[in-house]
Amino acid sequence: MPSCVHVTSRTGRRAERSFVTHRADLARSDLARREGIPVTSLARTILDLAVDSRPRTVSRYIRQADDDTNFDLRAMQDLLERTKGHRGQAKVRAALEIYDDTAPFTRSDLEKRFFEVVTAGGLPAPSMNCFVAGYEVDAYWADHRFGAELDVFGTHGSRLSFEEDRERDDELLLAGIETTRVTGPRLAREPEAVVESVRRHLARRADDSRAAGIRLGRGREDRIRG
Repeated sequence: MPSCVHVTSRTGRRAERSFVTHRADLARSDLARREGIPVTSLARTILDLAVDSRPRTVSRYIRQADDDTNFDLRAMQDLLERTKGHRGQAKVRAALEIYDDTAPFTRSDLEKRFFEVVTAGGLPAPSMNCFVAGYEVDAYWADHRFGAELDVFGTHGSRLSFEEDRERDDELLLAGIETTRVTGPRLAREPEAVVESVRRHLARRADDSRAAGIRLGRGREDRIRG
């Protein structure tokens, strides 16, 4: 059971209750039933929860609903059109950017933009569309054995693609190659954060390589002494 129950009503309630009440004039499409209990629709629930949730948490709500095949994008978009001024609007709209069919990036555009962003940020230039361990990696730093996969929802949005991508990530990891994933919307929204994330990954991989080299050198010394 949740630690606090929230109830939405068309009229205010002044009596003391063990739950939090909210006043809203709900449309019929905002209503649903679960095990015979009247509840708000999934879209309306996500919108209301967004008011007091972090943006990443709102994205997780939507991603979980999508993974469970319960998310209705059109219903959410209709709700946003009907509830302009709602305090959860901005966070929900930001979370829905990944579903935008008119996104400014095609795969090739995204690759070019990523290359420009990371090199302008002072990072070493990656090799683009490089074949590694039998797979094509969108951006790859050979010295660090680290790559970036650039995702556009239109080419990575199906459940089959999701499974194939995870299998690919696992095979690369077994070959000693780590990857991170960068979406077009995130690169457009927060390029500095993407650069900083890649910078930290490259630094970590460099540290790991140095540590592995030291361990290898000590192992050789021990064998020689033995």
